[in-house]
Amino acid sequence: MAKAKTVFFCKDCGHESSKWLGQCPGCRAWDTFVEEPVAKKGLSISAYKDAKEPVLLSGVKSETETRVSSGIGELDRVLGGGIVPGSLVLVGGDPGIGKSTLLLQTCREIVNQGIKVIYISGEESKGQIKMRAERLGAFSGELLLLCETNLDLIELVINKHKPDVIIIDSIQTIYKEDIGSAPGSVGQVREATGTLMRMAKDTGITIFIIGHVTKEGMVAGPRVLEHMVDTVLYFEGDNYASYRVLRAVKNRFGSTNEIGVFEMQSTGLVEVDNPSEYMLNGRPDGEPGSVVSASIEGTRPILVEVQALISHTSFNMPRRTSAGTDYNRVNLLMAVLEKRLGIQLGDCDAYVNVAGGMKITEPAIDLAIVTAILSSFRNITINSKTILFGEVGLTGEIRAVNMADQRVAEAAKMGFETCILPQANRNKIKAPSGIKLIGVKNVGEVLNYIKDNR
Repeated sequence: MAKAKTVFFCKDCGHESSKWLGQCPGCRAWDTFVEEPVAKKGLSISAYKDAKEPVLLSGVKSETETRVSSGIGELDRVLGGGIVPGSLVLVGGDPGIGKSTLLLQTCREIVNQGIKVIYISGEESKGQIKMRAERLGAFSGELLLLCETNLDLIELVINKHKPDVIIIDSIQTIYKEDIGSAPGSVGQVREATGTLMRMAKDTGITIFIIGHVTKEGMVAGPRVLEHMVDTVLYFEGDNYASYRVLRAVKNRFGSTNEIGVFEMQSTGLVEVDNPSEYMLNGRPDGEPGSVVSASIEGTRPILVEVQALISHTSFNMPRRTSAGTDYNRVNLLMAVLEKRLGIQLGDCDAYVNVAGGMKITEPAIDLAIVTAILSSFRNITINSKTILFGEVGLTGEIRAVNMADQRVAEAAKMGFETCILPQANRNKIKAPSGIKLIGVKNVGEVLNYIKDNR
């Protein structure tokens, strides 16, 4: 017998090689190549006859984008306004964070609208899905359940029932018989996703697929999986916290980095209409090292509490940790304070935390981090009705940020009386009623304000 041909694929970027390589030439990652069998099929003569011809762009008619509401406002926000027919959506997240719960709730809402849905599970039995459905609430529409992992059999069921929406739970359990590798491998995930993508585009069926994540927080399988789908949604949040954040990191039909906030309850996921109020719930009053900042997630302003604890250490190497923000950014801001303000932090332990488990990456919270560090180091209390935002540069300057008017409006709505912001933003926006705007140019002005209002 002829030996089956195999090739090597990079798990991160999908780069293909005829031999194993220690470092991927495409993404420069180490030890990411895995061996997979491959079967290349050439086009038949009839396929060449049916090949499509290119057309002029000017001759193509523009189509209006039609959307279907999922019945869950936060999910519609993240998707860009609703479900687009014929789209392929990937939902990733840690085990037990609520991916299956959210999609089963979505099934309940859309089947109640008369839309035909098939829920395909490769991990749970029909009885387990039934138990979760009873916990979520009554289903007035009919939801079809299928427990199957063979993609060829799944295609036969889909062609027979012709649903409008399909849920795949999860893509790592689906396999094709003509691929010799195990389910969840690079080849299986790539081929299964490619088949589902062609099915969605040819038939107009909307397909949601659930993907497991690795310990690094990435969707398991080849990185090309995220490039193939139309939308990538990530479920974030601490398993010990009650709230969950659904974030869009890729969306061909809407804006990226849009988020939806949910609270996990015994009856499923409940939408959080006012995330700022939810994030600030339980904030301590009159404690040094606690300040509030305004962050933008997609198009939504969210107020978060930034905490810092600075304490002297007797060890030679001080301890520095951060939660919810970039660790290297915190070290950079502490270096700016030492250089520009002469504050000696080299013999201090520093702990910075964004309360509530939110992960903020934008530099607009730099000013809040700096103020929290100064407040804890000098043991000065910041007024609980004061909010800060702005980017801090290496020379200590406070640089402008985008969407400053939305941040100020959200702060005024939440009852804050003073807003410290970059002077460049202060010159361009008008203060809403009930809130005072203070523009600052550098970290020295921030320190002087803290001293004067202690």
